[in-house]
Amino acid sequence: MPFQGRICARGIWDESIPGIAFDEAGVSNYARLFDRLAKAFPRGEKGLSEWRSLVQKINASGKNQRYNCIIGVSGGTDSSYLLHVARGFGLKPLAVNFDNGWNSDIAVKNIKKMTTALDIDLETYVVNYEEIKDLNKSYMYAGLPWIDIPTDLAIKAVLYKIAIREGLKFILRGNDFRSEGTQPSEWTYGDGRQLSAVHRKFGKVKLKTFPNYTLFKLVYYGFVKGIKSIYPFYYLDYNKAKAQDFLKKIYAWEYYGGHHHENIFTKFAIAYWLYEKFGIDKRKITLSAQILSGEMSRRDALAQMEKLPYDKDKAAEMIEYVIKKLDLTKDEFMRIFKNKKRSFKDYPSYHFILSGMTKMAMPFLKLIFIHKPQSIYKNEMIG
Repeated sequence: MPFQGRICARGIWDESIPGIAFDEAGVSNYARLFDRLAKAFPRGEKGLSEWRSLVQKINASGKNQRYNCIIGVSGGTDSSYLLHVARGFGLKPLAVNFDNGWNSDIAVKNIKKMTTALDIDLETYVVNYEEIKDLNKSYMYAGLPWIDIPTDLAIKAVLYKIAIREGLKFILRGNDFRSEGTQPSEWTYGDGRQLSAVHRKFGKVKLKTFPNYTLFKLVYYGFVKGIKSIYPFYYLDYNKAKAQDFLKKIYAWEYYGGHHHENIFTKFAIAYWLYEKFGIDKRKITLSAQILSGEMSRRDALAQMEKLPYDKDKAAEMIEYVIKKLDLTKDEFMRIFKNKKRSFKDYPSYHFILSGMTKMAMPFLKLIFIHKPQSIYKNEMIG
């Protein structure tokens, strides 16, 4: 997908990205947002000091317990390296994998290798695949860009659910704005209210085992139960490429081919559905962040953008697998693919509440989150 209009002078964000704006020097507001986040969450000595302070709190909270935190694992780079980091700082994590029926063989092996080598207990939360399949198809029928919302929401809900059961107050997350960037809402927004609305309209299977993540649950988990999410890579000198090399060397970990490609449906959603149906190339976000963080040069990022986000020779095989696993016919898949493109604004959600009450809600949000959420920074600078 070619670049559209102006390209940020510092990254490779372009005018295809919703909400983008440029200053007189050609620098985008996404680049300035990155700078603001980097200032709010410094690395180096200051970041390490803050992380060590958090480690002390985590250890103190679970002093006499078998575990003192939870880490969601997918077999990908971030969560695998986070297990290593947690053990290295003396934490006692419980690893939790959400099995939606789409995990790749490589991902499953990676999870087993990491938890076995680090002597970390693993709990796999399995949801009835018929429910996941129905939700996947519902989002596709709905014509929304980000069709993997059900998995995103379920992972959050499961981590909190298990944290409550184990009496734990901390969830460690492998997200890192320096290597992933900040996604525009128009590309990836979704929430529990939206899921219920989409499923009511397009779903056929009753949801009995699927754990939805609603606004009420967010308040309950964070405010009432006092469970906090911590992002260690915001503070530590984490480099994704170096982490991959380390994991391969020390743990015989295997790479799976791309950002979030450890899950087959997520791979399809990012690399094919978004790109071919909506003209959305998320690499413009992730590679821009990696340029600004010093993980790669702008020249190398532009060179990567000359290639498709998926392997053209294997695309037909991937699509055939998705069609078969979703119990669709090829004709049905093509009808869905050609359906009208929709926005998250076309369905009920919490978005207008969360975005419209940002300033008013800050005192309350401080009771739920340890630090100001990345999404709040985005709403303040981009919308």
